[in-house]
Amino acid sequence: MYIYSKNSCRFALFFEYLFIMSTRKQRLSVIESIIRKEVIRSQDDLQKSLVDSGFEVTQATLSRDIRQLKIVKIHDSEGRYVYMLPDMTMKEPRLPTPLLDESVVEFSGNLAVIKTRPGYAMGIASDIDEHAPDEILGTIAGDDTILVIPREGYTRLQIKDALARFLTD
Repeated sequence: MYIYSKNSCRFALFFEYLFIMSTRKQRLSVIESIIRKEVIRSQDDLQKSLVDSGFEVTQATLSRDIRQLKIVKIHDSEGRYVYMLPDMTMKEPRLPTPLLDESVVEFSGNLAVIKTRPGYAMGIASDIDEHAPDEILGTIAGDDTILVIPREGYTRLQIKDALARFLTD
C-alpha cells in the first residue's frame, strides 16, 4: 500500500505541475488578448480584466507575466501611459517629423543616441532589438532616450539607414 501511495503522490504532483503550466499558458494568452483589445493603463486595470476573464492572480505573478510577454508602457495620443505588446509598438506613431535628422539621432564616438517623445524609447528599442539589422549590436533604453550600440565596421550613415525603418511611421 505504501508503494502505491508514494506513486500516487508523484502522479498527483506531476498532474498539478501540468495543470499549473497549462493555466499559465492560458493566462498569458488571455493577457495578450486583453492588451490587444482593451486600453490598459495600469496593472490594476489588467488585473481587473483578468478577474473578469476568470483568472485570479497576485500582483507579483502579473508582474512576471508582463515581463515574460515583454509588455511595455508607452504614451498614447492623449499623452497617457498605455500597455502595449512589442509587435504592436511598430504601428504606433513615435516621433514628430522630420524623424531622422541630426537632432533625433546623434553620435558620440561609435555610439548613437536617439531622442524620442517621453515613454516611447522602450518600445522602439524593443523593436530594434527584436528585428536587429546586422549593423546594430543592441540598445539600452530609458524613458525618452535610446543608446544604440553599433557593430564595428559600419559608418554613421549606414547606422542611420539601418535605424530609419524603426523611426518612420
